[in-house]
Amino acid sequence: MGIKQIKLPDIGGFDSVEIIELHIAVGDQINLEDPIITLESEKASMDIPSPQSGTVSEILVSVGDKITEGSVLCSINVDEVLSDDTNSKDHQAEITNHDKQEDAVSARSADNRGEASGMKTEIKTELLVLGAGPGGYTAAFRAADLGKKVILVERYDTLGGVCLNVGCIPSKALLHTAQMLNEAEHMKANGVDFGKPKIDLAGVNGFKNKVVAKLTDGLKQLAKQRKVDVITGAGEFVDQHHLSVTKDGVETLIYFDNCIIAAGSQPTQIPVFPNDDKRLMDSTDALDVSNIPKTLLIVGGGIIGLEMATVYDALGAEVSVVEFMDSLMPGCDKDLVRPLSKRISKKYKAIYLNTKVSDIKPQKSGLKVSFEGAKAPEPQVYDKVLVAVGRRPNGLKIGADKAGIKVDEAGFIQVDNQMRTNVANIFAIGDIVGGPMLAHKATHEAKVAAEVISGMKSCFEPKTIPSVAYTDPEIAWMGLTETEAKKQGIEYEKGTFPWAASGRALGNDRDEGLTKVLFDKETKRLLGAGIVGVNAGELIAEAVLALEMGADMEDISLTIHPHPTLSETFNFAAEMAEGTITDLYIPKRK
Repeated sequence: MGIKQIKLPDIGGFDSVEIIELHIAVGDQINLEDPIITLESEKASMDIPSPQSGTVSEILVSVGDKITEGSVLCSINVDEVLSDDTNSKDHQAEITNHDKQEDAVSARSADNRGEASGMKTEIKTELLVLGAGPGGYTAAFRAADLGKKVILVERYDTLGGVCLNVGCIPSKALLHTAQMLNEAEHMKANGVDFGKPKIDLAGVNGFKNKVVAKLTDGLKQLAKQRKVDVITGAGEFVDQHHLSVTKDGVETLIYFDNCIIAAGSQPTQIPVFPNDDKRLMDSTDALDVSNIPKTLLIVGGGIIGLEMATVYDALGAEVSVVEFMDSLMPGCDKDLVRPLSKRISKKYKAIYLNTKVSDIKPQKSGLKVSFEGAKAPEPQVYDKVLVAVGRRPNGLKIGADKAGIKVDEAGFIQVDNQMRTNVANIFAIGDIVGGPMLAHKATHEAKVAAEVISGMKSCFEPKTIPSVAYTDPEIAWMGLTETEAKKQGIEYEKGTFPWAASGRALGNDRDEGLTKVLFDKETKRLLGAGIVGVNAGELIAEAVLALEMGADMEDISLTIHPHPTLSETFNFAAEMAEGTITDLYIPKRK
């Protein structure tokens, strides 16, 4: 028998964390990974597992205590003291908590040296995941949960990729700020005047950065808990089983049995534009709101452009939008876009449709923009211009050809429904494989790839992938759009419920929205749905589930929804199609 002290490990750099529950008592027999205590931080509550099996001999903390890394929690009598030969660095680190990620990688490197392509192999792993965005970290964590030894390679110092660091998450934090400003302004007409808001841009940026840090720090901890080794640097394939990772001139070679490519995408640049001028922004640049321009032109009326238009308009910029197509948000049904267009046309300086930006010339006073199109305006000068015309995959930037991976001219990698490339041991997921460039698509693809590599029967066959524009109002859609149905000659029945008849929408004083559902004319099964209105993005998931489950209009119309809610508009839209609606009067068809 031997006595071991169990100490609090590194849980993310907190100075002091409170104990809210004890799971042990003196004399208890505990096993490896059994919870000892539960802590509560400002981020979350978490269980601290035992790194050792044995019998509890002494408890040195109590509920309510605030503890830090290295605090002794308890002492246990262990049944067997490991010898020096079997007590690995990783295991010893769990008990003493003096481990560092670099030491763990170094220890494994010393045991795994070999020769490959004339270079010394520094590290070997069962699975290498290239890219730590939502797809990459999901794949790594799922594979680790299934017992695989995983290395996660990420170019940047924080996990989370574009989505968490310079995409979905920071933009939503800014959109929340914009929503608060817009709602305060809106309430003036309803008897509540908060006065002119005082906007501290440093505070706005700080809130955004705090949100990002919470999530990225959480991912770091999740990787550590799963023993996923994170290696920072730019990854490039050497061959079918090796990846070279370079950072600050130092190269590490990794041998892998299997690989999942999750290298993502980057904003598209227009080559003829002055891209080296800091006044010309891409979507990443636009997330820094430390300085709000007086005038801003957004090139591209898609989701990203219109979301950032929402932010900058709320923060005081005079916003103009130019879109090459005949409607904002190309790909979305025009009747869903119409309420948004109507609202922002009153707020923004100008919206130019069927118009192309032909030239941008830097001047001392700003960026002089020239336009082309039947109704194109005269050249105008803007303080800043945001180019939001899409993203391009990074398939041509990772040396994929050296591994024999087929990549098309645009940078996309073709995969099958198990996310396998043309190279049997290499898989790819996310933006780099085409389809909607959405984090929620990538995460599901990631699990499929990890499960297939782990020997499970799994494939990626979703019936739909929802899209959401977090504008004001929001627009969300899934399944077959009405535009596509008409183009493909698919016969359908439609139900549209206007939010002007929704009690909750009226109570919110935001009744401009609508909910639309499409059903197969013969089977009555749901084909698609679209919602425009406040919180549409939170409502579309029910429609996705209904489509996946094969629901028909009767299933939806007979599902009791709480009242008054915005969610019941989905039910009402089905009743509109079915002809059973009572919240509106619809003349009987003759």
